[in-house]
Amino acid sequence: MFEDLFRCPATIEKHRTAPLVEERIEYLRYLETVGVQPRSLTKLAAYLLRLIRLLNLTEPRAVSVAEVEEAASQWWRPGMDEFRKRGGHHIRTMFAASSLRWLRFLGWLEEPEKPPRQLTPQVAAFAAWARGERGYAEATVESCCEVAEDFFRFLAESKVPFASVSVIDVDRAVAAKSARAELSRRTIENMTTRLKMFFRFAEDRGWCKPGIAAAITFPRIWVNDDVPSGLKREDVVRLLATTEGDRAVDKRDRAILMLLAAYGLRSNELRGLQLDDFDWERETLRIRRTKPGRTHVYPLSAGVGQAVLRYLHEVRPRHRGRTLFLTLGVPFKPLSRSSLGYIVRRRLRSLGIVTGRRGPHALRHAAAQHLLDQGMAMKVIGDFLGHRSTSSTAVYAKVDLNALREVAAFDLEGLV
Repeated sequence: MFEDLFRCPATIEKHRTAPLVEERIEYLRYLETVGVQPRSLTKLAAYLLRLIRLLNLTEPRAVSVAEVEEAASQWWRPGMDEFRKRGGHHIRTMFAASSLRWLRFLGWLEEPEKPPRQLTPQVAAFAAWARGERGYAEATVESCCEVAEDFFRFLAESKVPFASVSVIDVDRAVAAKSARAELSRRTIENMTTRLKMFFRFAEDRGWCKPGIAAAITFPRIWVNDDVPSGLKREDVVRLLATTEGDRAVDKRDRAILMLLAAYGLRSNELRGLQLDDFDWERETLRIRRTKPGRTHVYPLSAGVGQAVLRYLHEVRPRHRGRTLFLTLGVPFKPLSRSSLGYIVRRRLRSLGIVTGRRGPHALRHAAAQHLLDQGMAMKVIGDFLGHRSTSSTAVYAKVDLNALREVAAFDLEGLV
């Protein structure tokens, strides 16, 4: 690696004989695979060599952010060479940032924990009650808190104290949110349901006028009024074909898309997968289904297992965390919900599929429809997808085109 970056034999030998040579080479090679140019790699190699000397870093250990900042300050001192002097403080910033990225890549960086999100006191009390006394799922609590915080922001902008809130203010807040984000009826129903939950809690404690929760109304939703907009099976095959490459992003995305398509995972379920969820000896996969709040164990498909192993061996960076899927760029961290959605939408857009549902949930619908087309019983499909009731599964059977064609071809014997 160093032979490709430096010409001077003495410089090459200096890099090769310094401590942690394997860790430095591994990081530089990874950056090379994701497109970092040789000129930048040369600078980074020099930064890393200087860092291990400043920190006396000779073996794996935890390093704090403060240590890296102190090392950067020592590096940036009177009598610095002309190269650093010309670069100004920008060079010091680059040195510190590059050092932090390398330590994160190795999983050696000790970073201070981010402070928990500050909630409005009323919302914080609701969250504690929902978790402790009611035992709501964490996803439900987070969703309720998000809606309640949005409502409090609306009140602050409108300069309306919470004690004086009326149902008219609730309607105004919902209408403003709906107009701004063009929400569907189903989304508005979810939002008003969560506001209703919060106001029941607030009324019980005398924080607001009574009767608001009862007065909050939902938009009319007809049972099974829409057909799930999943992908056709041939589109899923085409989507997977876009990942048949040797780039790091293709290897990671193939593992992601195969898990979504094969097991019908929700976005949170895929992002919650841990390294320990794969039992390679027994060939099983453990999935924490978010809606029922239960953990299911599934047989591990050979194709899915091969895609995941390739990602683990060739792409996933060394990281202290146990989350399966990480970002490809430093700082390495678990994929966010928006990042996962972007992965699916970008590849569908490359195929010219720009209408209908195009996020990770489209693959869940496609998996359900495929099982139904194969003649699987509703109960089996529901159990496989982690549905709490058969009504959630029945939506996929609303429109059976083959059955409708049989009806259309039925001989009415001259009645029409």
